[in-house]
Amino acid sequence: DILILKCVSSTFRLAVVQLQVSSIKAENLSRARCRVKEAAERGSHVVLLPECFNSPYGTSFFSKYAEKIPGESSVVLSEAAREHKVYVVGGSIPEEEDGKLYNTCAVFGPDGEMILKHRKIHLFDINVPGKIRFQESETLSPGRSLSMFDTPFCKVGVGICYDIRFAELAQLYSRKDCQLLLYPGAFNMTTGPAHWEILQRARAVDNQVYVATASPARDETASYVAWGHSTVVNPWGEVVSKAGPEETIIYADIDLQYLADVRQQIPITTQRRDDIYTVTCAQE
Repeated sequence: DILILKCVSSTFRLAVVQLQVSSIKAENLSRARCRVKEAAERGSHVVLLPECFNSPYGTSFFSKYAEKIPGESSVVLSEAAREHKVYVVGGSIPEEEDGKLYNTCAVFGPDGEMILKHRKIHLFDINVPGKIRFQESETLSPGRSLSMFDTPFCKVGVGICYDIRFAELAQLYSRKDCQLLLYPGAFNMTTGPAHWEILQRARAVDNQVYVATASPARDETASYVAWGHSTVVNPWGEVVSKAGPEETIIYADIDLQYLADVRQQIPITTQRRDDIYTVTCAQE
C-alpha cells in the first residue's frame, strides 16, 4: 500500500549509506544490515550501499574477499531487503565466477529476489604521478552490459565508481527512460576533491536525472583512503544531500514531478539533433 501511494504522489525516499568498512567481512555485513534497517525505519524505499562495502578496497584484497553470487554477502542483502520491504542496491562486492573476478553490484527487490547484477564496466586504471597509481585490471575483469531495473516509482540505471566518468553510459540510461542513476563508488583523496561532485552534477544536468553516489566512510589508516562525501544531486544540478567523511546515512526525496518540470522548462530531450549525432548501445 505504501509503495502504491508513493508512486501516485510521484515522490519516494532514497537512502544512501556511507558505511565504515573494516577488514572483517562479517562485521561489514552486520553493519550494512543494521543500516538498511535504520534507513527503512526512516521511510526509505530504496537503499544504496557503497562500493566494496564488504571488504577493503584494493587489488590485494579482491581475491581474498571474493565470493559467488548468491553467496554470503548477497544472502544478507536479500534478507535485509525482504525483511524491511525495500529495494537494496548492494554497492559492490568482489565477485568470483569461472575463475574471473568482477566488481559487482547486486540489486534486490522488496521480496528479497535479486533483480539485477551490474559488473563494473570501466575498470579503474589510472596513474597520477606523485599522487596515485591504481590498476583494477591487474585482478578484475570488466562487465559487458548496461544495467537497469524497474521500480513502481521509476526506472533506475546503475554504474560503479569509474563508470561515472563515461558520459555515454549515463546518456544511454537516460534515453532508456531512467530517471535515477546510482553509482556506488570509492573516489580517493586525489580524485575525490577534484572530480567527485562535479561529475555527479554533470551527469545530472546533461541528462536531467537524479544522480546518487555512495562512498565508504573515510578510514585514514586504510591502504586506500576513500574520499567519502556520498551525495544526491537533482536534475537541476543542485546538491540536495551530502555526507561528510564519516559513517552516516543521507536521505533525499526523489521528486519525479520536479524532474518532469525541469525537462519541460529546458526541453533538451526533444531538441537533440539525431540527424547529426547519436549515442547508441553497440550490443543493440
